[in-house]
Amino acid sequence: MNLLNISEGAYLAMHSLALIASKQPERLSVKNLAEELNASQAHLAKVFQKISKAGLVKSVRGPSGGFILDKPAEDISFLDIYEIIEGKVNLGDCPLGKSRCSFNMCIFNDDFNRISKDIYNTYDKIKLSNFN
Repeated sequence: MNLLNISEGAYLAMHSLALIASKQPERLSVKNLAEELNASQAHLAKVFQKISKAGLVKSVRGPSGGFILDKPAEDISFLDIYEIIEGKVNLGDCPLGKSRCSFNMCIFNDDFNRISKDIYNTYDKIKLSNFN
């Protein structure tokens, strides 16, 4: 078990977009990406609906079709990708998602908030341009 877990959807989105960025200007299809990532083509297609709708990629039809980035790679961070798949991150609230604590003070001494901010900042620093 890992302490840091992200959803399969976020994993697929980050890895797929990193692959697309690394192989530009080549176009990659969902089928190619699913094979490369050993992932379900159906699940990956759903992920691409979200990232397409958000304007990160565009689809080119035809025999040499596939997906390409629709924004510069340096303008797309892993945080952008994560929030498209998972929703907006709310820092400052309980990182465990609890609305009420049994204690007057956080038993983790706000260490989880600091760790959450570190992860947030790390995701924000990783750009797709790191992979091309």
